[in-house]
This record gives sequence, structure tokens and C-alpha cells, in this order.
Amino acid sequence: MILPSWLWIPATIAAAAAQTARNALQRGLVAELGGVGATLVRFLYALPASLFLLVAVAVLAPTPIEPLAPALLLWLPIGAVAQILATFFLLDLMGRRNFAVGVAWSKTEILLIAIAGRLLLGDVLGPLGWFAVLLATAGVLLLSGKGLRPRDLLGAEAAALAWRGLATGAGFALAAVAYRAAILAAGGPGSLLAAAWALLLAQALQSLVLLAWLGLRDRPVVTAVLRAWRTSLWAGTMGALASAGWFTAFALAPAASVRTLGLVEMLMALLVSRRLFRERPSPQELAGQALVALAVVTILRAGAG
Repeated sequence: MILPSWLWIPATIAAAAAQTARNALQRGLVAELGGVGATLVRFLYALPASLFLLVAVAVLAPTPIEPLAPALLLWLPIGAVAQILATFFLLDLMGRRNFAVGVAWSKTEILLIAIAGRLLLGDVLGPLGWFAVLLATAGVLLLSGKGLRPRDLLGAEAAALAWRGLATGAGFALAAVAYRAAILAAGGPGSLLAAAWALLLAQALQSLVLLAWLGLRDRPVVTAVLRAWRTSLWAGTMGALASAGWFTAFALAPAASVRTLGLVEMLMALLVSRRLFRERPSPQELAGQALVALAVVTILRAGAG
């Protein structure tokens, strides 16, 4: 089944909503399983739902694809490994003092996706698309760098955190572009079956890599992940639904457009947090939220055009 091009918009919004639910379910697993164990849950327990989605698409909307296309076999492992490494760098940042500096640098992800997509895939965003990317990058930098001054981001002491943050952003950017390249190689633009196939392969590969890593370094975590299957299965299922939305959107639109619109997740989380905890946002946070909201509206306008 070849999807209509406009479907990337609801697919991205659905992915952002499912990712919010997955993060809530996964948050409790970090304390129990550790960061790497919780990351394994994200991929391993998503496999049943991803397999079901692939079978459903193959039966209900079959289309010709190249399941072992050479470009797919090249790009998919790159994306899978880049996503794992980016996650490791992010977890490393979270455990360091003044981690906000590194996290702020990691938010260059969307700009890096736009650049990588243009250079590697020839994705064309257009003036409105690039404007939205720049707005989004500025907005998330303001939100993630709360309380930080320019010298905090550029000073000598921030160097170690800055490169880790940039590596995190670059890893997630490379993963997004590589997944889009893999999907296009397997089925071309708009192929739902190619997106479902690439998703299952990526999660299977990531599960194998993490199982091998933990098997060599921390086997008790693997045992703990298997014992926590009830909670993990729910988190994995929501993760599979979120990834299915992202991969479907990647089949239809440039990765930078998808990730920019995906920032609606951040806006929803901020709104919920404000309602629950009655927190007053700072002027910097208000400016960041305004820029992110404007970026979302702009990318919708660009996508509609």
C-alpha cells in the first residue's frame, strides 16, 4: 500500500503521543533495571507488536518491496547502531554534573538531521522548512538550557559535555536519516510495508546488540529484564506503536520535517506538567515554548504546501 503524502502529519502526531506514553511506562523501569536495561526493554519487548504490525500490513495492504535491498542492508545497521550509541551518550550525560550543558548541545539534533538529510539523501525542505528547523532548534535550546548562560555552553569547562551532547544529537540525527534511507531503499516513498519491515529489522538488531553487550558485561540485568516482562511488555508495545508512527512518517517526508513536528510531544508534556504541578514558567521557558510552537505551525504550513 502506497500512502498519501499528507499522512506523515497524523503519523507523526500519533508517534509523539505514543512516545509520551512509552516514556511514562519506561520511567519506572530505569530505577529497577538501569539505563541500559530499560533501553533493552524499549527494543526487545517491542518485537511482538512490530511483528504483528508487519504481518497485518502484509496481509491487508501488500505491495512489492525489496526486503534485502543492498542499500537497506547498509543503512539499517547504521541507523540501529547510531540510535544505541546516541542513547548511551545521553545516559552518560544524565549521570554527570552540570549535565544540562550537554543535553542542551544534544538538542541540535533537528538541525543536524536537516543537514544530513540534504547531504545524504537530497531531501529538500524549502525556505519554510528550514525556517521551522531553525526555530525548533532555538526553542529546544532555550527549554533544555534553562538557567544556562552563553558562556556556560561555550566555556572551557563545558568542552567535555559539549562534545558528548553533540555526539548524542548527531547519533539521533544519523539514525533518523538512515532509517528513512533504508525505507526508501526497500519500497520507495510512501511504502507502508517497507516501513513496517525496516522497523522490525531495526528493533531485532538492536535487541541482539544489547543482549550481547549485557550478556558479556552484566548478565543479571538480562535476567531482571526477562522477569519484568509484564510491565516491560506494555512499555515495549507503546514503543512499537511510536516507532511505527515515526517510520511511517519517514517513508513520506524528510526526517527533519518529521522531527520538527514531533516536538508537539514536548509542548504536550510541558502543558501537562504545568497543569499538574502549577509551575510558573520562566521568561526563557516561555520564549522557548513560543519558538517551538511557531516551528510546529511553520512545518505544518510547509508540509501542507
